[in-house]
Amino acid sequence: MSTDDEVDGGGGDPGDDAGDAGGDIGGDGNQRPARYDRLERHPTPGGRNSLRHWTDAKSPVTVAINYLVVWLIRVSPSLRLKSWLLRRLGATVGSGVSWGLEATPDVFWPERISLGEDAIVGYDSVLLCHEFLQDEYRLGDVVVGDRAMLGAKVTVLPGVRIGEDAQVAANSLVADDVPPGATVAGVPAEPVERDEDERDGDKRDGDENES
Repeated sequence: MSTDDEVDGGGGDPGDDAGDAGGDIGGDGNQRPARYDRLERHPTPGGRNSLRHWTDAKSPVTVAINYLVVWLIRVSPSLRLKSWLLRRLGATVGSGVSWGLEATPDVFWPERISLGEDAIVGYDSVLLCHEFLQDEYRLGDVVVGDRAMLGAKVTVLPGVRIGEDAQVAANSLVADDVPPGATVAGVPAEPVERDEDERDGDKRDGDENES
């Protein structure tokens, strides 16, 4: 998956960072995302890329069934039906989850997705639990905390954890964990500092709600 290589900094054997723990410093001098420590790495045989061997990684029948269910999840207007179908695929879905139209769970390993209570996954977002590279494929759980919000067209990479009450701006690529309550945006997504007026406004709203 080229997107992951770009976030990595590119270049080199995909297995080069297999021993890197989260927080280690990569060869480019940048700190590795915490998700790398959680990824399961499965080397693939032969001289071709790992996607050529996908049938060894997952049953084609299972993937075909998953695809049909995912298609229903994408187009159904019923939030209740979406949550029910996601659970049938093996995903953990808390109460009150809102899954947007055209949003797509991982087709190969949807059972590795966990959605907290009242989480929002926006329109046309994608939650990936796998990545096929040249010499290996990687698997990782995607965890979205309670009341976390993903905007439209957000892509979340394998192994990422998004904390409670976190917010991810539209069109962002989430390649690292998002702390609870944080707001992130961009490709790759990085923390966004809100200005004083916004923070004061939130404080005033909170004070009014308590009164």
